[in-house]
Amino acid sequence: MLPESDVVLVVDGAVEHNLELRLSDLARFPRQSLRATDELGRESLFDGVLVAEILKPAGVMFGKELRGKKLADYPLVDTADGYRVVFALPEFDPSFKQNPVLVAHSRDGGPLAETDGQLRLIIPSEKRYARWVRRLVALHVAHA
Repeated sequence: MLPESDVVLVVDGAVEHNLELRLSDLARFPRQSLRATDELGRESLFDGVLVAEILKPAGVMFGKELRGKKLADYPLVDTADGYRVVFALPEFDPSFKQNPVLVAHSRDGGPLAETDGQLRLIIPSEKRYARWVRRLVALHVAHA
């Protein structure tokens, strides 16, 4: 486990404010819990923060403000082991999509497994688990 003072998630790129978040910072965001079944078929209760809630303080617009050219912005998700995944911003916006995308920091009331790292994306609506990234460390926003 990392010391509490260490940065666990960076938000940068085409944003108004770069963020370097620690676990204590994430604890101040609105909390969300959701039940999901992982790639091994194990159902769990994951706790964390919606991706949109993390991106908002960086200046990323959602809701009625996410329109026009901003619809071409995309977050590139980076992991500690170099795995990368691209999303469209509307995938994180509750006004576009019914199912949430969660940055989870705990599972069933305890920490994530060591193989998951400090943070993991949970996307219950997806049939495949390729974008349920483990060891999440950064959200880089860019313009297409």
